Amino acid sequence: MKLFQRAQRSLFGEILDWMLTPLLLLVPVSIGVTWLVAQGIANAPFDRALEHNVKVLAELVTVKAGQTHFVLSQSAREILRADDAGHIYYQLLDGHGTLLHGERDLPQPNVDDPPGTNVVLLHNSTVHGQPVRVASLWIPSGSEEVPPSLLQLAETREKQAVLATEIIKGVLLPQFAILPLAVLLIWLALVRGIKPLSVVEARIRERRPGDLSPLDESSVPLEVVPLVSSVNELLDKLNDSIFTQKRFLADAAHQLKTPLAGLRMQADLAQREGANADELKQSLKQIGRASVRATHTVNQLLSLARAEGTSAMTHCQPCDLARLTIEVVREAVPRAIEKRIDLGYDGVQAGAPGVMVDGNPTLLKELVRNLVDNALNYTPSTPERPGVVTARVLADPFGHVQLVQVEDNGPGIAEADRELVFEPFYRVLGNEADGSGLGLPIVREIANQHRARVKLEDAHPGKHPPGALFTVRFEEAPSE
Repeated sequence: MKLFQRAQRSLFGEILDWMLTPLLLLVPVSIGVTWLVAQGIANAPFDRALEHNVKVLAELVTVKAGQTHFVLSQSAREILRADDAGHIYYQLLDGHGTLLHGERDLPQPNVDDPPGTNVVLLHNSTVHGQPVRVASLWIPSGSEEVPPSLLQLAETREKQAVLATEIIKGVLLPQFAILPLAVLLIWLALVRGIKPLSVVEARIRERRPGDLSPLDESSVPLEVVPLVSSVNELLDKLNDSIFTQKRFLADAAHQLKTPLAGLRMQADLAQREGANADELKQSLKQIGRASVRATHTVNQLLSLARAEGTSAMTHCQPCDLARLTIEVVREAVPRAIEKRIDLGYDGVQAGAPGVMVDGNPTLLKELVRNLVDNALNYTPSTPERPGVVTARVLADPFGHVQLVQVEDNGPGIAEADRELVFEPFYRVLGNEADGSGLGLPIVREIANQHRARVKLEDAHPGKHPPGALFTVRFEEAPSE
């Protein structure tokens, strides 16, 4: 039951409903229980008085020679005198059920065997349409042949009802007076109880737009700590996202500055006076190379931004690593032929057992493409020593491990530089290969998104040149 209907749910209103609804439902229950208790309390003294009076009257009954006699004294008449608050009836029957004195219409108790001597039986009945309380006492005749006489004293229940009503008024009226006070105290307690939420709200509102520091969890109640912790986690994610965006903008501006400056310079050279056809052709060639480099840099930056975005991992699906790697190798064949590099695939075939991994197919393909492009960029090829680049996928269906490897016979990477090459825009000194320095950072970021590890080592240890072997190890996540 909702005491307060609202267009939007309110925590204050929900708690107030759940506290006041049982309280108000208990009011009629309390009234009913109080009524029953008051009836019992009001009946008790009148029952004791009725038992006493019927025993007093029984002392006036005598049995002589089988005859029952009843003589009312003055004190006994006082007992039987009615007042304005009720009526009193009595009845005396001999052992054979013959009315000797009193009210004829007073009903007899419904018992098969009368109780023993001086045992009063109390029961409720009706006389002349009025409810009465009846006390029945059996008086022995002194002879086994003569049954005991029955003396009954009945009293109407007006006085008991009046007393019960007074008791109920005395008990319930203070409750009705206390109920509004209880509601008010509950209201004030709730206002006090949810005040920490208002304090947290005020602290958040007072923050500057750029302040993403975590909220203080020690100053809030234990029940609010999970909420504050969730907000802090959201602030951390938002801070990381803003940092990633700022870094992306800074990296894009830094990397595009050089090719754009080259484009402008070559355009100025092409427009200068006196430039002949060969010089104009050379400027246009440089402009084309600079535009290709700028395009490649922009594509790499977009790939890095996509890899760093967590939303990409929401589109996970089973991916065939062998099929993705074979597709990348086929797409890179024309470029390998242009550079006279032997590019091939050596590993399990598509659809083989153990090659499936849960992930984003676009990002996984980008990972393999960057490894292959990196190998093609940094592997020299001459007629005397042709360059060789091999991509492979190895799967262990029993260990639930998949490996993607790209191996080349190039100069390799010194051990001191093997961690640095995964940093954005890091270039190994003395290398003239054309690149943006973003390929390997993209590889590591995508691998991290898929809970995989990237390892770099010599492809041919002890030989010169040693070559480079990149291994991406995918492991199945433990089942919860």
